Amino acid sequence: QGKTPKALSDNTRTKYEIRKLRKKLQRIEMENEILKKATALLMSDSLNSSR
Repeated sequence: QGKTPKALSDNTRTKYEIRKLRKKLQRIEMENEILKKATALLMSDSLNSSR
């Protein structure tokens, strides 16, 4: 009595893991956008300097 049932405990762990993975995904997507912008900037600089 007073203990969390195993199923609920597993559910809580699953929710925590999902939250953690969503946060990680958000960070990776942000890093990806930064890399895309940096690549575009470097490419445009490269094109401008070669003219």
